[in-house]
Amino acid sequence: MTSPLPFPIAEPPSEAAREAGRLLFAGQTDFLKGVVAMDGLPPADRPEVCFAGRSNVGKSSLINALTGRKGLARASNTPGRTQEINYFTTETGPFLVDLPGYGYANAPVKVVEKWQRLLKAYLAGRATLRRAFVLIDNRHGVKAVDEEIMTLLDKAAVTFQAVLTKADKVKDQDREKVLAQVRAALAKHPAAYPELVVTSSEKGQGIETLRALIATLE
Repeated sequence: MTSPLPFPIAEPPSEAAREAGRLLFAGQTDFLKGVVAMDGLPPADRPEVCFAGRSNVGKSSLINALTGRKGLARASNTPGRTQEINYFTTETGPFLVDLPGYGYANAPVKVVEKWQRLLKAYLAGRATLRRAFVLIDNRHGVKAVDEEIMTLLDKAAVTFQAVLTKADKVKDQDREKVLAQVRAALAKHPAAYPELVVTSSEKGQGIETLRALIATLE
């Protein structure tokens, strides 16, 4: 008997979970506010999930695909957009929180330090945060900057789940190699949730699974 793989790819959701996800994201999702300091956070009156990822990982595209609203989260390649924690409201469910992108080598040091402090404070101090989704580019696997955010989440004792993006851009011969690298990296992190979600915002792959996960989090 073969032992199961660590960090398997999440199974398709049950019919009930799929419907819960569909209903949650069929409702209106709106931009609430951009936050630059902890005292600007909205009241912690509902659960929230956050999305973290290095620059150009496809975070905005994933949030737009989840919500079915093309321009909700604006993609940008400029470091200036990385300084805020952006909050979005769902009609009947959690806040969706878009964390500052990380990994900009050319961002001013003071800017980087400022958002790192904000990120640490947010992750350590937000009791209503149910799960962090850490986005990993499926073409490249886990990079050093991803390790940094995952270590932060370990220290803050925030459960995080790896979401592989841009699955449609991966060559078949590279797929298993990248998955093995990601699994080996996650195995070092106690806060890592033991399932992967593989997505393509362009093709819609994994979107239904992610919607169901968010809708059924306790």
